[in-house]
Amino acid sequence: MAVEARIRELGSRHSALEDAIQDEMRRPAADDVRLRELKRQKLKLKEEIEGLRSKLH
Repeated sequence: MAVEARIRELGSRHSALEDAIQDEMRRPAADDVRLRELKRQKLKLKEEIEGLRSKLH
């Protein structure tokens, strides 16, 4: 199942982005531009995951 493998891969990247967001937020002087970009990437992955899941059902 190639679609399921792709969903797992994207889920892994999504988790890594969440970790990066949390790390950036813990910094005393968090970079707002970096945070915004990380969140944008995370949302894009979430939308792609949801789109692939809808194709499975």
